[in-house]
Amino acid sequence: MIEKSEIKAKPFLKWVGGKGQLVGRFADIYPVELISGRIKCYYEPFLGGGAVFFDITSNYKIKSARLYDINDELILTYKVVQRDTDKLLEFLCRYRKSYLDLPFDRRKEYFYEIRTNYNMQRFNIDYKKYSENWIIRAAQVIFLNKTCYNGLFRVNSKGAFNSPAGDYKNPRIFSKENLLNASKLLSSAEIIKADFKDFKPPNVEGSFIYLDPPYRPISHTAYFTSYAKNEFTDMDQYVLADLYKELDKKGAKLMLSNSDPKNIDPDDNFFDKLYKDYYVQRIQAKRMINSVVAGRGEINELIVTNY
Repeated sequence: MIEKSEIKAKPFLKWVGGKGQLVGRFADIYPVELISGRIKCYYEPFLGGGAVFFDITSNYKIKSARLYDINDELILTYKVVQRDTDKLLEFLCRYRKSYLDLPFDRRKEYFYEIRTNYNMQRFNIDYKKYSENWIIRAAQVIFLNKTCYNGLFRVNSKGAFNSPAGDYKNPRIFSKENLLNASKLLSSAEIIKADFKDFKPPNVEGSFIYLDPPYRPISHTAYFTSYAKNEFTDMDQYVLADLYKELDKKGAKLMLSNSDPKNIDPDDNFFDKLYKDYYVQRIQAKRMINSVVAGRGEINELIVTNY
């Protein structure tokens, strides 16, 4: 059983659409059953950076958690943090020292060396069977994530990580305390590699399910859904809405996040129509990943609940 405790953890990865900036406001949106300790299980079909999971397990009492994502590298990294934090920290310390000891103008060269090795080794990793090789790979995921441009985990159609190097003078690649605490909070969670279309959780009634899919782009320049090999299309949004309705009928408490197309087009009612039978509210968030600094302002995001 996951109990509310003094253990506090935050995401150890930067992730597109991460909810770190919003979890403080989610406390007013979470179902009362979570706050009162009556939730049987917490599910998250789109784990990503895990900000909501860490917020919930740091502050509320739940009996169990099941965390899902389609991204092989993400699932691998979470499982290593869960099982082998001490060994992971050893590798991370080596990467951090090697990187920070270099003259600033040579750090990009080191970054690309690690990125090349990381991409080549993906053909030698068995993502279905846990092994010692996973630990090195998880360390590379965290290192590249914290030293690449804007923390943008991006892959091409072949699955190769292709984010460029960032310009950081003193990046905080990891926090030992945070990783150890994250490991403790993950210890009672089941971590599963799965597409949301295959999400068929047991014991849905009385559970809390948070759905945070790749956001529907609100403009052509804002288009980013490729944190895994496949894009997340409007058809996927319809399939997800059907899943939402199915889970609602089974008695789950549901909370879903997405972009608000009305930021660009006030007449775009895509999500208002898609979730017309539920509660749709808008909250402000900062757009953190944008190639144009001027485009990183306050925008509305949607929160859809069935309670």
